[in-house]
Amino acid sequence: MSSDAPSQDLITDALTLLERIKDTGKIRRGTNEVTKALERGTALMVFIGGDVSPPEIIRHLPLLAKEKDVAYLEVPSSEILGKSAGLDVPSASIAVADAGSSEAELRSIIERVKQFN
Repeated sequence: MSSDAPSQDLITDALTLLERIKDTGKIRRGTNEVTKALERGTALMVFIGGDVSPPEIIRHLPLLAKEKDVAYLEVPSSEILGKSAGLDVPSASIAVADAGSSEAELRSIIERVKQFN
């Protein structure tokens, strides 16, 4: 892993936070919903599966997130991402729309993630 990539600790912390947010906040699941959330300015943070095939499905998300100044984090697999979001199926991408009771923790993760965006 290169030095300019997020650490495994950051990825683990962010996914753990996502598990809490799904219970008290609002998340958007799937590339279409995530794209809409970014375009509408309702996405606070975006998670992207690193093993999505074909990659064209999610290729626009980092560019759109940068354009909208939204932190995004690539996680190792869409299966892990889906599980962290409370789904029984893999998910190519997830957007946090409302952090619920985890607002302060999300701000902290976003600051850490933005070092790599």
